[in-house]
Amino acid sequence: MGEPPVGPDRATLRLALVTGGLLLAVLLGFGLGRLNPPPSTASGAAPAAGGHTHPPGTGAHSHSGAAVDQGTATDAAGLSVSAAGYTLTPSAVEFPVGRAGELRFQIRDERRRAVTRFAVVHDKPMHLIVVRRDLTGYQHLHPTMAADGTWSVPLTLTQPGVWRAYADFTAVADDGGQAAVTLGTDLTAPGGYAPRPLPAPATTGTVDGFTAGYEGTPKAGESTPLRFRVRAGDAAAPLERYLGAYGHLVALREGDLGYLHVHPETGRDGDAVTFQLTVPGPGRYRMFLDFQVAGVVHTAGFTVTVP
Repeated sequence: MGEPPVGPDRATLRLALVTGGLLLAVLLGFGLGRLNPPPSTASGAAPAAGGHTHPPGTGAHSHSGAAVDQGTATDAAGLSVSAAGYTLTPSAVEFPVGRAGELRFQIRDERRRAVTRFAVVHDKPMHLIVVRRDLTGYQHLHPTMAADGTWSVPLTLTQPGVWRAYADFTAVADDGGQAAVTLGTDLTAPGGYAPRPLPAPATTGTVDGFTAGYEGTPKAGESTPLRFRVRAGDAAAPLERYLGAYGHLVALREGDLGYLHVHPETGRDGDAVTFQLTVPGPGRYRMFLDFQVAGVVHTAGFTVTVP
């Protein structure tokens, strides 16, 4: 009679079961990891509604039914040639004093491509503000764009010195997202620069036979309504719509020439035109009110001191 077959001992069997269990756990973990990948830890802008991203520190706001990226309301703009991924590139920055020339420039994106899609804001796709560094010689111009994205506009710098040019626009990106941006660059007119002192603060002023004045006291970091009235003699001036409203207001900060976005209210309160102004901090500011009467645009200037 032969000997019974010899099977594995208990220790060997226990080792085999443990090894098999570990192998099965590893395989299951790998499969679950493939089905549920970990969240990405890459840094960058967070996606926003509409499938486009907002640069850090900016958000979307309503702008004619579209989402628009812009900086915080208390920031001064126009201090740099580049912002929000866009760059202002002029073809020339020196102009002869008192002689008509032409300013040509492009707005380029992060890939150095000329931008050719702009939203129409206040009746125009591009607003160009030019002023000398002592805040004299203010001009509000509207360039025209060629098919390649080159903007051009006639320009005369009436006095020697350094001038500041602001391109105020809303660019439309490839994904349809819009970005409201103001970029600035310096222009020069050769010759001796003799800066003029800023006029004293006043709430009224005269221009071309009209008297313009405003009510309201700007405060740093707060949105303040300013109510402007324009009179022709003893009667209210018959204001006409200009750039989609009954007036257009630009405010610039003395020193660095920071550009402030000023938003007009759509309606009128009697003969008043109201704007919402937010100044970023204390200092002196120069406000320029454009208004139109009988097809002619006039500009009244005001100096305001914010404590």
